[in-house]
Amino acid sequence: MGVVHTLQFTFGILGNAATLFLFLVPTFTFKRIIKNRSTEQFSGLPYVMTFLNCLLSAWYGLPFITSDNILVATINGAGATIELIYVLIFVALAPNKQKGKILATLLLVLLVFAGAALVSLFVFHGKNRKLFCGTAATIFSIVMYASPMSIIRLVIRTKSVEYMPFFLSFAVVISCICWFTYAMLGRDPFIGISTGVGLFLGIVQLILYAIYCDKKVLTNKSTDVSLEMGNGHSNVEFHYEEKQYNQSNH
Repeated sequence: MGVVHTLQFTFGILGNAATLFLFLVPTFTFKRIIKNRSTEQFSGLPYVMTFLNCLLSAWYGLPFITSDNILVATINGAGATIELIYVLIFVALAPNKQKGKILATLLLVLLVFAGAALVSLFVFHGKNRKLFCGTAATIFSIVMYASPMSIIRLVIRTKSVEYMPFFLSFAVVISCICWFTYAMLGRDPFIGISTGVGLFLGIVQLILYAIYCDKKVLTNKSTDVSLEMGNGHSNVEFHYEEKQYNQSNH
């Protein structure tokens, strides 16, 4: 058991490092937003939803919910803090109409999390509490992991990987491999299911990259697509928006 725990801890540390990298990627987007004092055509919704996902995952990792998942709690707690900073910056610089929508969504997210936390504390106990929190975290993680379907469809339709950065997809795969292995060693089906879905979609993206990486065909419609994605233990959605925006200004 000592060897298994050591391996699990090692993969958890590696997963934390990969996930932190993914959380910090949007700093380039927000550097542009702050510099221009405008949110441009970027969407604030992915940041709010990733904030909720981080809150639920961090809650699931706390000792009174599950044991030996403190690494899950710490990285998602850090992620929630980073995402909240992104959201606040977005709200401060967004147009009034967009600002109102983001604030309303943020309020709803906080209510959802508060409700889930209270229910888990006062309604469920023991294994039922773990089941409830794990299910909630897994559902939102899978929803976010499934978000890249938009970029996958775009790549297939345009036969181009222009808006699917290789290193970002590669980092997602590495992060999911680490967390999936962590989950298997710890026999945690909730983390395993969500990161398994993320790993599958990440591999699909790498396969598409290998197929279309030398092709430059793009349709005019591709420049009008807003691309978003994220995950249960990492955040990936909005980075495609940044790639699209940067290339459209060259």
